[in-house]
Amino acid sequence: MSEQEQAARFLTGLAQALSTLSLYDEEHPAVQRAVDTAYEALFRLQELQSRPILTFLGDEVIFQSRPLHALRNWEWSARLAQAGVERLEFTGPATRPEFEAFLLEVYHKLVGQVEGSASARQMANTTIRWGPVGLRGGSTGVDEDSLVTGRLQLSLREEAETVRWLHDELRDRGKLQMLEADTIVRSLAVAMHGDRDVIIPLLKLKDFDQYTTTHSLNVSVLSMALAEFIGLGPSDVRRFGVSGLLHDIGKIRVPRDILNKAGKLTDRERDVMNRHPVEGAKILIQREASLDMAAVVAYEHHIRIDGGGYPRRTYARPCHRASDLVHICDVYDALRTHRPYRNAWPNDRVLAYLEEGAGKEFSEALTHAFVTMVRRWESRIVELRAETDVLRE
Repeated sequence: MSEQEQAARFLTGLAQALSTLSLYDEEHPAVQRAVDTAYEALFRLQELQSRPILTFLGDEVIFQSRPLHALRNWEWSARLAQAGVERLEFTGPATRPEFEAFLLEVYHKLVGQVEGSASARQMANTTIRWGPVGLRGGSTGVDEDSLVTGRLQLSLREEAETVRWLHDELRDRGKLQMLEADTIVRSLAVAMHGDRDVIIPLLKLKDFDQYTTTHSLNVSVLSMALAEFIGLGPSDVRRFGVSGLLHDIGKIRVPRDILNKAGKLTDRERDVMNRHPVEGAKILIQREASLDMAAVVAYEHHIRIDGGGYPRRTYARPCHRASDLVHICDVYDALRTHRPYRNAWPNDRVLAYLEEGAGKEFSEALTHAFVTMVRRWESRIVELRAETDVLRE
């Protein structure tokens, strides 16, 4: 049995045990049998994966860093998240008493009861960690005492490494790994909703060679935040997130010496750079039929509202709304990031630039929404480091 299959079996047993607790007293034989079944499934899972990590996002379950397709649209995912179990991690072999105490704790959360002191004592020093998803360098806004074993923390290291791998796979082998791209976006969505309110986790550039990786992640996060801010639904938000993640994919066709050049580009170098939207659209159309919107965004994200920008179009027409949205997020992150040829702009200067360009370079309505969002949520923008020295473009 694969890790994914065993993880699904464990979660099914966990849900069954919680359901049984709603029918019988915790000492009832039916409850004890359900706990035994779920614990046995956990034991088998830890034989395959010693430190399993499960994240619950809406009706989606992520095991380690991949969606658990066997439990797609699983109703218990949302129920666990509402009870405060957005992330569940086993740091080592769990004992049967630890596991039963964990189940009782979660059950009490589900039904809105205060847990008994006995179960609370049993949870001390447990190998089972659960709670809201948090962020290093930030705050979840949840009191430490409300978590069983302390705040669960999340960095963007794994996501950044996966983006770099995606680029390498496409550059070296011509393969676009969409499962991983989709997983990155879902993981970013988890990070964004690690609090009662939205958090905007942005990766801080550590080295100029990492720019394409960090910029792709940041534009994805900003695109999802803005899409959610203007009222789009979860599936549309994720589509905008994928489009933001892949908007610059055509840059894999641009030589590194041009991408990271410290001085002004020559006319020939500028021509090479300006071809990346066309190259990106070609890559996405040729390799993944379902990425029609992402391909359009890749092609249009440097086209201005007034028709300027690039690539030049023979016939004037409005860009896709997603392209206009990603364009704003792209410029915002680019200007607030240090580059070899200029220093990063302060946040107020970037917002002023966007406002000045509203109706000319940028969509007026979307610019107003973006500026409002950033000013309203400025305290919730958290800058993180990838915490790795191996990220190279």
